[in-house]
Parts: sequence; C-alpha cells; structure tokens
Amino acid sequence: MDFKPTEEQEMIRKMVRDFAEKELAPIARENDEKGSYPIEIARKLGELGLMGMAIPPEYGGAGTDQISYTIAVEELSRVDASFGTVVSVNNSLVCDPILKWGTEEQKQEFLIPIAKRGVGAFSLTEPSSGSDAGGLKTTAVLEGDEYVINGAKNFVSNGQMADVTLFFAMTDPSKGTKGISTFLVKDGTTGFTKGKKEDKLGIRACDTIEISFEDCRLPKGNLLGPEEKGLNIALGTLDGGRIGIASQAVGIAQGALDESITYSKEREQFGQPISNFQAIQWKLANMATEIDAARLLVQKAAYTKQQGGRYSLEAAMAKLYASDIAMKATREAIQVFGGYGYVKEYPVERFYRDAKVTEIYEGTSEIQRMVIARSLLRD
Repeated sequence: MDFKPTEEQEMIRKMVRDFAEKELAPIARENDEKGSYPIEIARKLGELGLMGMAIPPEYGGAGTDQISYTIAVEELSRVDASFGTVVSVNNSLVCDPILKWGTEEQKQEFLIPIAKRGVGAFSLTEPSSGSDAGGLKTTAVLEGDEYVINGAKNFVSNGQMADVTLFFAMTDPSKGTKGISTFLVKDGTTGFTKGKKEDKLGIRACDTIEISFEDCRLPKGNLLGPEEKGLNIALGTLDGGRIGIASQAVGIAQGALDESITYSKEREQFGQPISNFQAIQWKLANMATEIDAARLLVQKAAYTKQQGGRYSLEAAMAKLYASDIAMKATREAIQVFGGYGYVKEYPVERFYRDAKVTEIYEGTSEIQRMVIARSLLRD
C-alpha cells in the first residue's frame, strides 16, 4: 500500500493550486457577494483539462486517474468551493454517465464538447421530489421518433451556464421508479426553458436554477441508456458524484485550516500570538487530524472506483464524514478568528456557508447513512 502521490498527481495539485490562488482568490469575495459566475473561468478550467479529467483523450478528456480528480476538486474548493461544484458536476454527473451509457454518436455530439471547454448540468430533483426519486412528475412520451417532455426541475447546479443538461423523466409513470429514463438536452432547444436563479446561502458563484419543459421535443437519440433504466443510471452516477462532493468538503475544510494557521500566528492577545495558546493549538490539531482522515476516505473511494469495483459504500462513507468535518472545521475556524471570523473581510465565514450544502446535495447525510447501513446489513 503506497500513500505517496505520484509525480503526475503532485503536478496536478500544483497546477490547480496555482490557478486557484491566482485566478480565483482575487475574485472569490466579489463573486460570492454578487452570486455571479464568470463563464470565462469555466472555459479556462476546460483548457486546463479539468472539465473532463478521467475521460479518455479521444472523447475530449485528460485521461487522468480518479485520485487526480479528487485532488483537483479539493484544490479548487480550498480557495472557492463554487468552482469545485462546477468541476465536480461536469465530471461526475454528466461526463461519467455519458461515457458509460452513451452511444458513440452521443459521445461525439455531447461528451466531447463538454469534456473540452463546455459545461454540463445534472437534473434529478423536482419541487415535489428530492431524496424520493420515485416522486418524479416530469414525463417523456414517445411520439414517432421523438420524445415529448413536460415538467419542471429545480436545484439544477451549473444550470444557467450549461451547454448540455442530463435529466430524468418518467416514460412509464405506472411503474414508479422502474419507469424512469435518462435524457440529454442542449441549451436553446425549443420548449426547454431556464428559469429562476436561486439566492443561496453558499456556493453562490455557481448558479443553481429551475428549468422547465413544455412540449419539448427531443429525438430518440437523446435517450441516454436503455429506456426505463434511469434509476440505475441515477444511483450509479450519484455514487461518483459523492466522491466529488466529498473532495469539495475536504477542500473547504483545508482552506479553513490554512486560514486559521496563518491568522493564529499573526493575531496577538495578551502580548503574544494566539497560536501560543493551547486552546488554539488543540483546535488546529483536531482540524488537521480529521481533515486528513476525511481525505484518506475520499482517496479510498476514488481508488476503489478506479479499480472498477463497486464503490457505493466507500463513496457514502467519504461524503458523510468529509461533509461533517467541513462543518466542524469551518465552525472552529470562525472561533479561532473570533469576531473577525464573523465578518466578510476574511474568507472563513464564506467557507462556513459553503460547507453546509455538502451535507445536503447529491444525497443528504441521512441518505448516506441509509446507504452505509444497507451495505453493512446486506446478506
């Protein structure tokens, strides 16, 4: 067992860290306050090979390993978690399922553009269904060579900027979860509308929107995978997505720790740096230990995926623990900063707000516990 990163992985960490500190850090506070996302940053991420990291080069990707992908998401999130979301969604929730389930024609039409410089979005949640995928109301009715789509979705990350949206609809509502199918829709398709942008607590620079379908006609070639295999595709896709979000959580926590270490050395009270006080030292020690444990869980999940085995358990454990540690680390960081941690002049209050969603999206912490328990109790 070798815990040492490869030379390529270290190069990716340095490249992404340099990019994040030079390109993202100077605009992170402004983007958070405005809730804005510069699309040119997404294009730069694509040029660096980060939008389709584990996708083979013949389909527009960088062909890296899964651990390199977790490193990249962590390093982006260490500075601005919004961009960790953009990369995670594009890689895990859009590129991955198209690579696994798509036809050669779909890979050429949809995968290559978003793996290179485009942006993809993933849409499962609806106003009446979140964790309960069987509550989907969006329908897809086959008429000749086209599917007619009607319905509405919400909480679509990357939605406004997306060139391609992967979404789920009922092709046979009478079958419940067994009647769900998966589709791809391009931006600008008639009957496909991008709606209200959510005003969120955190991850504000990555847009989250509502979308709707009104007699939206899609060719049969936009069906991803077999009809009525949508639940299988969704669950398998979310396993990979959880590794990305766990990496994001580790990055947020690491950013909070880095800021806390720097501040504790500079801030003086009672005639000395607060880093001299045991109360502060123990906070930093606990944060560092827990973050490293979370990172190892993430890398174990990524390694298991890379080996081609089932990784639902590992992904759920990684996301559950890493999201919890992100909340703990950012809360402690604010405590280290004291009153200054509560104001926007320092990034730790943004990290605290950003961390919360890692316990919610791509499967709540409660859902992760269900996944873990079922795996443990399976005969």
